[in-house]
Amino acid sequence: MLRRYPEVGEPLACEPITKGLLNHGYRVSTTRGAYFLKHHLDKKHLDDTTGERAAIVRQHRATQRLQSLGVPVVPPLTDARGDTVAVIGERCYALHPWVDGLHRVGAELTLAQSRRLGTLLGTVHTGLEQVMAPRDGPGSASGPARPVHRSPDPADTFALIDDLLAAARGQGGRDTPRDAFDELAVHRLVERRALLEQHAHRRPPAPDGPATGWVHGDFHPLNLLYRGADPVAIVDWDRLDVQPRAEEAVRAAAIFFVRPAGELDLAKVRAYARAYRRAAGAGTAELAAAVHRVWWERLNDFWILRWRYRLDDRRADPQFPAVSALAVWWTRAYEEVCAAFTE
Repeated sequence: MLRRYPEVGEPLACEPITKGLLNHGYRVSTTRGAYFLKHHLDKKHLDDTTGERAAIVRQHRATQRLQSLGVPVVPPLTDARGDTVAVIGERCYALHPWVDGLHRVGAELTLAQSRRLGTLLGTVHTGLEQVMAPRDGPGSASGPARPVHRSPDPADTFALIDDLLAAARGQGGRDTPRDAFDELAVHRLVERRALLEQHAHRRPPAPDGPATGWVHGDFHPLNLLYRGADPVAIVDWDRLDVQPRAEEAVRAAAIFFVRPAGELDLAKVRAYARAYRRAAGAGTAELAAAVHRVWWERLNDFWILRWRYRLDDRRADPQFPAVSALAVWWTRAYEEVCAAFTE
């Protein structure tokens, strides 16, 4: 791999990065410094014409252009042939400069830093609008496609809840005995079913306005590096896509500013949201609609339980108490949450 990059020196060490749920990455030390080697998962049998490879190249070009606008990103290095994607066997890699920094959750951020975070995401969205359109639209030569983002159907969620309840109660033939997690899962599933029955009429319609644009797609604490008080790098652009931009702002806040008991720090949310609206030029109606859609999404979402009971993957289990409590708290505090994003 490193032979493709003659300027990076000879390898000395390669250590896997343990943080994160989905990505495979390595810290590579060489005679000329340190680098981040990213393995793009599930990018198999790639060549210059495949859509998968084109999507990765599009991510790389986006970060290169954003860097030229002053956005803190870390574009990949270019190899001796001018490529940023290296396909070795059936695996796809990219080599990035190493950036020293720390991940910081919302509890570690001051109000001023919360405002800075909102400004940063707004700058990302306006920057992507500049560098991605019209030449990089996924479905049209004249600009990005405007896909329909339908909200979850409660009928599907009720069926999923029944399936997950059976698994959590041990009715699916699991060999392991029930534990405290299973008990909490049963409690939350029964509770959520009751909430959905009560609020099923509030399912939001598909958005019909123009508030859709290019977004990072996965903006959360593990994809943002800080050095001191300042963000120095937004990483992991694998989910770069065309989506309702304000929904990314709401989703990010629900991750950054959730407390262990499942409540949002509304003072920090308010500071963050005001800064985001100014930087992105987003109106209060756009944010209010996004709050409603993300609330509904959370009310219908059980991704951690799907991982555990369908995939036997427990890496996300520690997130479940706060995530599951947030959906309940948000429903009860709906007006206060909406006000924090829009006032």
